[in-house]
Amino acid sequence: MAETLIIDTSLGKAEKYAALLPQIKALTETESDLTANLANIAAALKQGMDFFWVGFYLVKDNQLVLGPFQGPIACTRIPFGKGVCGYTWQQAQTVIVPDVEQFPGHIACSSLSKSEIVVPVIKNGVVQMVLDVDSTELNDYDETDRQYLEELAQWIAERLM
Repeated sequence: MAETLIIDTSLGKAEKYAALLPQIKALTETESDLTANLANIAAALKQGMDFFWVGFYLVKDNQLVLGPFQGPIACTRIPFGKGVCGYTWQQAQTVIVPDVEQFPGHIACSSLSKSEIVVPVIKNGVVQMVLDVDSTELNDYDETDRQYLEELAQWIAERLM
């Protein structure tokens, strides 16, 4: 098991993801416990991409419940369709929000969060959880983030669940 990530901080965003995702896959592919894997994925994303907040909300009892994360304390439960995470769950597609203050019904778990990307993890056509990433900068996420985080979400659904 790898205990150290190797990420060149001088790389561009796409190159960082391209270096990080194989390391995440190697770190998690032999571990059978989902919680342990999600915890390590959140830690690797935070460290490797220098995200402000990154974590998972799992679908339980018809709501999203906070799972493994890295960053400041977070909202514990999110209703279906509410906030960016609940909306992503409802729509079953990635949502990029350049300015969270402009998103109708945004749930402010941290006043420092300015932009956000939320990616659903879908297994057998059903959203099982969402991967939530927040930034303290406006308009911090783009199609590069979507591409690599959706690849990671698909890996989680196919190989870890």
